[in-house]
Amino acid sequence: MRVSSDSAPEPELGHPLAALLGGPRGAVESMLPPVIFVVVYLATGSNLTAAVISALTIGVVLAGLRLTRREKPVRIVGALLVVVLAATVAYYTGNAAAYFWPLVLANIASALAFAFSILIRWPLLGVIVGPITGTGMKWRKDPDLLRAYAKASWLWVLLNVVRAAVQVPLIQDEDLWALAAVRPLFYVMVLGVILWSWRIIKNSLPADHPGIRSPRISQH
Repeated sequence: MRVSSDSAPEPELGHPLAALLGGPRGAVESMLPPVIFVVVYLATGSNLTAAVISALTIGVVLAGLRLTRREKPVRIVGALLVVVLAATVAYYTGNAAAYFWPLVLANIASALAFAFSILIRWPLLGVIVGPITGTGMKWRKDPDLLRAYAKASWLWVLLNVVRAAVQVPLIQDEDLWALAAVRPLFYVMVLGVILWSWRIIKNSLPADHPGIRSPRISQH
């Protein structure tokens, strides 16, 4: 008997969380550098040098931990590079709130990347989920899956736009506590977008579709 997409287990869309954030542990690690930066800066009476050194130190330590877990080098380097860039911008501008501008730019870049991927018919959500489900890029030959991944990918565009929009006024107001406090909120938003993406994908597939693990190759 066919296993419908509606009866398929939902953990499939739990995997992008691990791929994008490294799971709950990865999410906590991504929050630590900016939070440590803010805490040290305010606790030391606005000592920017101490805050920068603390953020860089925690960034290097976390990179070392990821290295021992044998994570992908691109993830290790990418995470460390964000911390280094943020700390450098804050140090050379002399403005602690400027630490968060590279994070905003990263959100904007992600939004543009997701949007562009949809327009060229390579929605990034499919690119991420396909290999995880063991189907590689076969989903691109399935018009239904291609359409479903494209629809769900728009959520990720929206997520990154919202994250950038939330941070910009906080940076302008130099509200460091708020900038640190929104990090857990962003993680909750990601969890919500993952679940919502899954619902969109399932609802977008025809009733007789076998699910994301079984792309139906279109015959042309």
